[in-house]
Amino acid sequence: MSTGTGEAVPGRPRDVRIDSAVLDAAAELVVDVGYRKLTMAAIADRAGTTKTALYRRWSGKAELIHDLAFSRMARLPPSSGEVEADLRIMVAAARDLFASPVTRAALPGLISDMAAEPELSARVHAGFAEVFGALRDRLVTAVDRGEVHPDVDPDRLIEVVGGAAMLHALLLDDREFDTAWADQLSALVVHGVLR
Repeated sequence: MSTGTGEAVPGRPRDVRIDSAVLDAAAELVVDVGYRKLTMAAIADRAGTTKTALYRRWSGKAELIHDLAFSRMARLPPSSGEVEADLRIMVAAARDLFASPVTRAALPGLISDMAAEPELSARVHAGFAEVFGALRDRLVTAVDRGEVHPDVDPDRLIEVVGGAAMLHALLLDDREFDTAWADQLSALVVHGVLR
């Protein structure tokens, strides 16, 4: 078996069927029982595998659930070439991420665990670094082209969009994220950002 860097790793290759079964089981369970009551043993049992198999892949529940909830965030859609369309895509992606039943069920517990575990917090931040960097680059390019106010801080814009979606997921969980929500936030963002 080898890593992505080509280094050999002892043992047999990971079985992707186990990975898939574990992620499916974790998704079902976190929605059914909630993050706090979720255990690695219950996930292993539902997936038809062992806790040892889980711990070979993830350091614990928080890392597993973070991967489950936020893995798709690492993939940013290609730029449309138009800043307004890209901002709308950014808002829709944040809405889709935080509207997910898995994310909504996991978010309060993950935030708590991140506050208590600096290593987990560092891993979570590292996981978002690539997508945030790509968003930042797109916004800097838009500023350079004169499409966006020069004083717009890309990091603050990312915080506004992500923060609005996270706040909605945490505090307004009885309301659905819908197209109207995304359209309204997009309009606010576009109004504040475009020249």
